[in-house]
Amino acid sequence: MQVNTKRVYEPKADGDGMRILVDRLWPRGMTKAEAAVDLWLKDIAPSTELRRWFHGDQGNWTEFSERYIAELDGNPDPLAQLRQRIDAGPVTLLYSVKDEVHNHAQLLKVYVLRHR
Repeated sequence: MQVNTKRVYEPKADGDGMRILVDRLWPRGMTKAEAAVDLWLKDIAPSTELRRWFHGDQGNWTEFSERYIAELDGNPDPLAQLRQRIDAGPVTLLYSVKDEVHNHAQLLKVYVLRHR
């Protein structure tokens, strides 16, 4: 089972496997061809309210993580779809934020691997 994360703005690579966009909003300035997204799972992304809270400099990473995990716990359908894709082969979770360490795709990766 292989799950990677990558900014959607990085070029597609042979080892990406299925490229799954896990953002609620389409990445700015990207065409569908440039993004090379195989599946867009909007509903697995943080809620609009949580995203605005965190990116509005009101929230901190620890609290964001706890809130996002609580949202994932209450959202089984997109998680089941993601798990099916992971079971089928390599997957790369795509996100658009600049921070490559503190982002929801990293949390999502850890979450799905721990909750197998």
